[in-house]
Amino acid sequence: MTKLRVLFVSLLAAVGVAVVPFVTAIAMQSARPAEADISLLAGVIQLVNRAYVHPIGPDELTKDALKGMLTRLDPHSDYMDEQEFRRSQADTAGRFGGLGMEISEHNETPKIVSPIDGTPAARAGLEPGDEIVMINHSSTQGVALSEVVSLLRGDPGTSVTITILRGKQQPFDVTLTREIIKVQSVKSKIEPGQIGYVRISQFGGDTADAFKKAINELNQDSKGRIKGLVLDLRDDPGGLLTAAVDVAGDLLDGGPVVSIRGRQASDENLFKAPAHGDMLSGLPVVVLINGASASASEIVAGALQDRRRATIMGTQSFGKGSVQTVIPLEGHGAVRLTTALYYTPSGNSIQDKGIAPDIVVEAPREQQIAGGALLRESSLRGAFANPGPLNPPSGAGTQPPATAEIKPVHSAPIKADLIGKPEDAQLNAAIDHLGQTIGSGTGSR
Repeated sequence: MTKLRVLFVSLLAAVGVAVVPFVTAIAMQSARPAEADISLLAGVIQLVNRAYVHPIGPDELTKDALKGMLTRLDPHSDYMDEQEFRRSQADTAGRFGGLGMEISEHNETPKIVSPIDGTPAARAGLEPGDEIVMINHSSTQGVALSEVVSLLRGDPGTSVTITILRGKQQPFDVTLTREIIKVQSVKSKIEPGQIGYVRISQFGGDTADAFKKAINELNQDSKGRIKGLVLDLRDDPGGLLTAAVDVAGDLLDGGPVVSIRGRQASDENLFKAPAHGDMLSGLPVVVLINGASASASEIVAGALQDRRRATIMGTQSFGKGSVQTVIPLEGHGAVRLTTALYYTPSGNSIQDKGIAPDIVVEAPREQQIAGGALLRESSLRGAFANPGPLNPPSGAGTQPPATAEIKPVHSAPIKADLIGKPEDAQLNAAIDHLGQTIGSGTGSR
């Protein structure tokens, strides 16, 4: 993403990103820019070309003007020149090495939102909230996020040294080797009491099939059928919208999952679960989230919460609820523009607020990451506020979650290497909750 970017995923594969032709984009505009504005821009470019102390090519000025115009709109809109656009497409095909982390810009410094399980960033022990203050011993202060991404990315097998500032600690260097990021996005196991545990670290192209396979294998391993499920979406930065809809649909019988609303009628869409999609037939489900759960993971959590299908536990999620459209400009790269917002089945926007858990469960202080409180969507420069609820779309079982009275909790997330381990306090709380639910004979809330 731009200003909230997953290094191993192409911009075109990110959740909520659509691609439309340039001619379609032009047809969408309601008014042409004033000639005075165009003349002003052209005049300033000519002035710089004529009078600036060093020669600068007109193409560079145009590119910077486009970037400045778009990046000031919100944290996710941007302009990609032809090289950046081609690189993003090649990245989808697996021809560029990455580090496997999502970064954002905060106070003109890149900051890690979440490392992805099983990637160089995760293996090196990088944590949400870490600031990248230098790359190969050059400062990142004020460097455009797209340039930061270019510096971090490169041929598989090559190395890059980044300097990390973590909380109040002294800065330290970490050398990472780039690789083609192929993440096992779904992992599962049986917990005591025949409770199934599924962790989704990101929503990729294989996640939907892997989730179905995990549920089937859990039922087999439990010698019949699991009695409940913990779906762990902590530190999950998102991914493909289609994967999120499919995973939620595997736990719902019909009805809405998420809707998209924008200025244009063509930007509106409602995604539904299949009529008989629930693979667990109403067995109790707990979804774990935290401040590094973003985008696609928030869609799943919001759908299951609003549909009263799962109990959400943990802390407030990230709050990335906007949709970006990638508009190719033939021979001149592409524009990435925020065009719509996500809404949960009850009509609540995810933007800015995120998903509030039904039951707040913080990680114990000794299990929290050292970097302190996590960066959130609302703290990004230019992030827009939650627009308020819509009228809920029609569908069975859609009710606003009873979380309005719960004060948002944004504490530091659990250390990544503890997620899913026996000492994972938040997981243990989820298992205990399911045990009580099963003992009382209740299923879907």
